[in-house]
Amino acid sequence: MALRRLPYRSLEALFRRERPREEEPGTRALIERLSHVKRVGEFSRPEFLEMCRWKSPRAAPQYRRNRAARICQVSRAVLASRSEERRLDLLTGLRGVSVPVASAILTLVDPARYGVLDIRVWQLLFALGCVGGRPGGRGFLARDWLDYLAILRRQARRLGISVREVEYTLFHSHRKFQAGLLYGPS
Repeated sequence: MALRRLPYRSLEALFRRERPREEEPGTRALIERLSHVKRVGEFSRPEFLEMCRWKSPRAAPQYRRNRAARICQVSRAVLASRSEERRLDLLTGLRGVSVPVASAILTLVDPARYGVLDIRVWQLLFALGCVGGRPGGRGFLARDWLDYLAILRRQARRLGISVREVEYTLFHSHRKFQAGLLYGPS
């Protein structure tokens, strides 16, 4: 694990000491550019590519293999669905889209309800005993994301802030306590 011993015994204790973080200007601008997506019920191929690259630029060649018509079809179905599992299944059906990338797409489109599934946040939640399994924070499955999202949403409701603010605060908290390499042996 890539964390020093935490001075907190619980997620609630962490949030008593850590202030919610404001979004980086570039990410805030991207979220603003995408603010119409929920209203119109779809995102375009250029928007899809930008969201994917924001989370994981290494897979850009894979993302580009998705045709515009397929992206629009999937985005309409994702935004019309009421099932989190269905949304994730549809998005990960696109080339190059992993569970973390799918979570990033949903977060950028609706930061009030979603947070990015991230190695740092998962490791911190694991260290606090909030999640089980995958201590290194990699190889996520749909079930992991659903559990993670439920934890973030509970904290967001408790604190009266967005799910993204909870996730981003945890992301920065991890950085304060990181020891060694983030991506150690699997």
